[in-house]
Amino acid sequence: DVFEQPQHVGHKKIEFHISTEIPAVLQINSEKEEKNGKRVYLYATTEEINNTGFGRIFPAPSSNDKMETEEEDDEIPSEFISRKDLEKNRLSREEMEKYSVFKNYEPGDPNCRIYVKNLAKQVQEKDLKFIFGRYVDFQSEVERNMFDIRLMREGRMKGQAFIGLPNEKAAARALREANGYVLLEKPMVVQFARSARPKQDANEGKRKK
Repeated sequence: DVFEQPQHVGHKKIEFHISTEIPAVLQINSEKEEKNGKRVYLYATTEEINNTGFGRIFPAPSSNDKMETEEEDDEIPSEFISRKDLEKNRLSREEMEKYSVFKNYEPGDPNCRIYVKNLAKQVQEKDLKFIFGRYVDFQSEVERNMFDIRLMREGRMKGQAFIGLPNEKAAARALREANGYVLLEKPMVVQFARSARPKQDANEGKRKK
């Protein structure tokens, strides 16, 4: 009987219209006073409306944030790492303090060339290009020619690299976003190179160390 009564009275049609039209809710509020048996059920339907409404309101800002980050990543060619992946695999400041390689860390004097150390022995130039290539506009011949990777594979300089970027701004951004990134289970230490001259950095580094 409980299920048959609404069919005869016609309340089910009103309940179907609740989710699409707010005025229908007002009509139900006036009618539910006449039917006490339906009161609990109708309250439940109005709560469901409110819940779905709030559910649509709150996710909206977060979806916009995702769209903004996606737009930023869209500017970076797919053959390079995304900003999201960089942040995901980068150590926090608290985590960096646990590693001796970050003790007394100093970024150095800003210039267009960066120095990277604590690289795993398996790291290859293509791995560094995958990360730091995102800061280069390869459609520009000037920037493409300025992008230079010198990975040290032998001697005391092994596990270190010098990377030339188009300008100081790109180098500063690379340092900020890539320092502490875990590449092949080892966090990279990224600093500004001591010299902005591409071909002399390696020789100077050998003499100093």
